[in-house]
Amino acid sequence: MDKFQAFGKNISASFTPFAARTQQYVKEQLGQADEKTELPPDYVELERRVDALKQVHQKLLQVTSQYANEAYDYPPNIRESFNDLGRTISEKVHLLSTASSPAEAQAAFTAPPSAKPQPKTFNHAIARASLAGSQILSQSDTKGTDDPLAQALEKYAIAEEKVGEARLAQDEKIQARFLAGWSTTLNTSLNFAQRARKGVENARLSLDATKAKVSRGGRGMNPDYDSNNMTETQRVEIEKAEDEFVNQTEEAVGVMKNVLDTPEPLRNLADLIAAQLEFHKKAYEILSELAPVVDELQVEQESAGELSQEP
Repeated sequence: MDKFQAFGKNISASFTPFAARTQQYVKEQLGQADEKTELPPDYVELERRVDALKQVHQKLLQVTSQYANEAYDYPPNIRESFNDLGRTISEKVHLLSTASSPAEAQAAFTAPPSAKPQPKTFNHAIARASLAGSQILSQSDTKGTDDPLAQALEKYAIAEEKVGEARLAQDEKIQARFLAGWSTTLNTSLNFAQRARKGVENARLSLDATKAKVSRGGRGMNPDYDSNNMTETQRVEIEKAEDEFVNQTEEAVGVMKNVLDTPEPLRNLADLIAAQLEFHKKAYEILSELAPVVDELQVEQESAGELSQEP
């Protein structure tokens, strides 16, 4: 029986503060609270800044999380077959180069898939379409001449595949160096700050509930009760609640300052920019190397056409 009574007292001790805070919160929402302890202005300013930082993380992560989706730029209207996605462009070009007849070329182009499907990115899709176009032109040329457009499309296909691989490398770096960091800040550091703020709110509600109880003398509403005539027990109870409020506030201030002062978000953003810059630089180099080759094919074709028109 004694154990049961002790258990009941423990339940009551833990429930009573919660009930008092809840009652105080409801009174405040209904505008019936006699007093509400104000939070320090500096603390309120920190709360505003932390809320702003959280909103920034949520908004940017909502967009940049697409870097974890390989097909974020893959055209939805494309219908590629299993064979289309079976081998890399480089593999297909190599197989086509060893073909000695149109039939062998077609067999090489539709060779069984390799270990894993090829990536579904816009650049890879362009590469596959370009190589398919090159093969169509080559098969349609019964004279066996090297069609300039077919040659250009094959080279373009190889280049676009390289650009696509560079894009995938960029995405991996962004996932590791930006998304992971910002997600950690949002789900760990900012959540920790939110829990600290919740502790302050609970301490404030407990303090105001204690003040309200003392002002009523613990006997219900009593308009003639003078709060200056508190008993020693009541005074100690309020001081204890005030100390808890101050301690929770100081702890939350420290937590929020740490969240706001950490250089991690800016460092992660710099890594995001660096990954994007590296990708665009790589794409520029690949296409810059290809452009004069295609231009030369164009000039050669135009020259050949002019010669064929001479009498």
